[in-house]
Amino acid sequence: MNRQNYVFTSESVSEGHPDKVCDRISDAVLDAFLTEEPEARVACETFATTGMVVVGGEVGLSDKDRLKNFMGRIGEIARDCIKDIGYEQDKFHWNTCHVMNFLHEQSAHIAQGVDAKENKDEGAGDQGIMFGYAVDETPELMPAPIHYAHAILRRLAEARKSGAEPALRPDAKSQISLRYEDGKPVEVTSIVLSTQHESEDQTSDDIRNIVEPYIREVLPESWLTEATEWWVNPTGTFVIGGPDGDAGLTGRKIIVDTYGGAAPHGGGAFSGKDPTKVDRSAAYAARYLAKNVVAAGMAEKCLIQLSYAIGVSKPLSIYADTFGTGEVAPAEIEKAINQVMDLSPRGIREHLALNKPIFQRTAAYGHFGRAPETDGGFSWERTDLADALKAAV
Repeated sequence: MNRQNYVFTSESVSEGHPDKVCDRISDAVLDAFLTEEPEARVACETFATTGMVVVGGEVGLSDKDRLKNFMGRIGEIARDCIKDIGYEQDKFHWNTCHVMNFLHEQSAHIAQGVDAKENKDEGAGDQGIMFGYAVDETPELMPAPIHYAHAILRRLAEARKSGAEPALRPDAKSQISLRYEDGKPVEVTSIVLSTQHESEDQTSDDIRNIVEPYIREVLPESWLTEATEWWVNPTGTFVIGGPDGDAGLTGRKIIVDTYGGAAPHGGGAFSGKDPTKVDRSAAYAARYLAKNVVAAGMAEKCLIQLSYAIGVSKPLSIYADTFGTGEVAPAEIEKAINQVMDLSPRGIREHLALNKPIFQRTAAYGHFGRAPETDGGFSWERTDLADALKAAV
């Protein structure tokens, strides 16, 4: 029996968090390559620290001369990201930051397993397991703690960038603890918000006065009670932030990127990877399938696991779990999934139209629970497969 009464906590980090700066740069490099060539191969990692950004990894275009010329754009791409995030600190400034580029051509040994040939379908870019999850706690079918932790930071970033709150700075973290009753979220037991700010003269109370109206705007009103604990900048001053305060690295926030710990994740990071890498594309497909199962009314909660081997086209296994909430047996859901979607790497890319420059926007505030966009962004959040799944069981 699943627990029905408990407190669960999730955290989020802002676009100015050091690790998210790196995710953003890696995905901006990916988008630039996909703009140049939709079939480009990219596995880009970024490291950031005081006054410096280091970009490395493997990339590939069909024309090696074009690839060589393209490498000269990496510094500009990184600085544009830092500028948009809002870093103009003495020791981490978009205009003075040193960018080192160590990207190189993709390994031929990896390419031989992935590339399609006359007698072989395109294979997965690596082995691994990927999870997708959906639950009816929010209209977006996301776990409520991570959904609202993201929403708080996204709203504060809007206020900062619009000029409404000039005292706020880019680096921030949020954390929400939600009390569940009969399996549904009913109360915020605690809120933790740490945000970088302008002046050492500003106290924690000053920062709370700035951020509390935005937090209340985002959260359901009935969830905030007199018993809710507020912890705003609990350590006090937070002026030095971003990569100057703490080094950043691509891919270190995978629980923030996925379901806030409410469901498993496969362990592979998303940012900087082109969609032949099933770490990314199959995780998107698994979320798409789980969301459509819930949207179809087949379950209140659904977890999908997919597994792959490098160079092999089809998934090795498909697993579904509805945690006792299903109207349809998990084994039937697994069979239906096989019927309604081609889960080969190319099948996923074509179904979700992933060979587009749509990934930089995923780098902060979660890869899931976002609205599908007209240019194909967040296509894995559509619920257009619900009828087909229902018809297949």
